[in-house]
Amino acid sequence: MLKIVYGDIENSVYHPPTYFDNVYEDEWLMQDEAREMIKDIDKSDVIGPHLIESPVLGPISPKELSGGVKTLILMKYDESGKIFNASACGDNCAAWMVRLGQEKDLTINLHHVMDFSKVKDFHAVLLNTDTIVNNYQEYLEESLRIKER
Repeated sequence: MLKIVYGDIENSVYHPPTYFDNVYEDEWLMQDEAREMIKDIDKSDVIGPHLIESPVLGPISPKELSGGVKTLILMKYDESGKIFNASACGDNCAAWMVRLGQEKDLTINLHHVMDFSKVKDFHAVLLNTDTIVNNYQEYLEESLRIKER
């Protein structure tokens, strides 16, 4: 289940892209799901663990991936128990977060109200109030209440 907490919390990584640059493992990038994320978010192809082909930048290293895709890869593969600041991601990462939350318990940290409006089958728990939301409208209403506090 996807669990969302707003604001600063203990054990959270505020800037996941920098954390990624220092901890990612080559094997992560070779997994099918990581390749799908990179293709979908950055429109790039993983050639090998140290080479990604970007249509905009040409050949790049994993350290040059977008902050959003780095954060998603951490959410999927990092087993440190850290909570990642999903505000480092664009709204184009929202569907991936929901998908990852369907695969495992995933707690993310947000500092803004992310747009999950295009995500089908959206369910999450907003940990600030322990409220379960079952669609985007419920999420939006409860998130705005939390942010007003």
